[in-house]
Amino acid sequence: QVQVVESGGGLVQARGSLRLSCVASATSASIARIQNAGWYRQAPGNQRELVATITTNGITNYADFVKGRFTISRDNAKNTVYLQMNSLKSEDTAVYYCNVDVWTPIYGTVNSWGQGTQVTVSS
Repeated sequence: QVQVVESGGGLVQARGSLRLSCVASATSASIARIQNAGWYRQAPGNQRELVATITTNGITNYADFVKGRFTISRDNAKNTVYLQMNSLKSEDTAVYYCNVDVWTPIYGTVNSWGQGTQVTVSS
């Protein structure tokens, strides 16, 4: 079973910064490697929307509303994906979710979601 855990959310003032982390692991497997990954967010009353993605090779893609403010990155040695969020706005308030393709020698490639981390930006 693959486990994905996000962290780093919280309350921040507008124009502030936060860094979210997403770590993947697998029970009964010594190896769990993140391949493609993405950050999504969902605000109350809204559908979940794509924020940013990063491929296994480090190619990134961003939603227009975060370009120039957010940066997605990865540390393969730590099996972790990050989302650096700068110049935060009140409209960035949402639950942020990590979605990853995780490869393990036991389960192969499995797509999994984290439980989400709340980001609240006060104006």
